[in-house]
Amino acid sequence: MKEIADLKYPQQIAFLKQEHGFSQAHANALVMYSRGSKSSRRFDDLDGYLRGHDGVKSETMKKIFGVIQKKYPKLELVIAWNQPMFKLGDEYLFGASILKNHILIAPWNASILLAMKEDLEGYKVNKKTIQVPIDWKVDEGVLIKMIKLNIQSLKR
Repeated sequence: MKEIADLKYPQQIAFLKQEHGFSQAHANALVMYSRGSKSSRRFDDLDGYLRGHDGVKSETMKKIFGVIQKKYPKLELVIAWNQPMFKLGDEYLFGASILKNHILIAPWNASILLAMKEDLEGYKVNKKTIQVPIDWKVDEGVLIKMIKLNIQSLKR
C-alpha cells in the first residue's frame, strides 16, 4: 500500500483488483484500513457477515466453512478485511467472499492454486481466488486438500 499511497481511492481499488486479484470488498477494506479508517470493521463473526445475504449464498458459505472446520477444528474462524477467514496461529489459510453472482474462495497462498491445477479444472481460477457458483455443491475434497497443502507450506 505504501507504493500506491499517492493514488486516488478508485485507482488503489483498481490496482488491487487487477494486479492482485482482490475482490471489490477485499480491496475496499484494505484501502480503507491503510487510510486509517477505524470504522471499517462491519462484522464480528460469520453469522454477522451472512446476515446481509440471501439464503442460498448463506447456506453455501456455511457449508464451505463447516466442511473446513469439521476437518480442521483447531483453525480459528475470524473476520479480517470484513471477510470470513481461517487462521492457524498468525497465518491466514483461507478466506471467502460473497459477490453478486458468485462466491470467491481463496487459499491465501497463491501457490496452492498452481499445486491444485488439475483439481480446479472446470472452475474459474483467478490470480489468487477461485470463483464458485452461489449454489455450489461444495466440493469437500477440494477444500480439504487446499487447507492441507496450505498447512504443509507453513511447515517449510
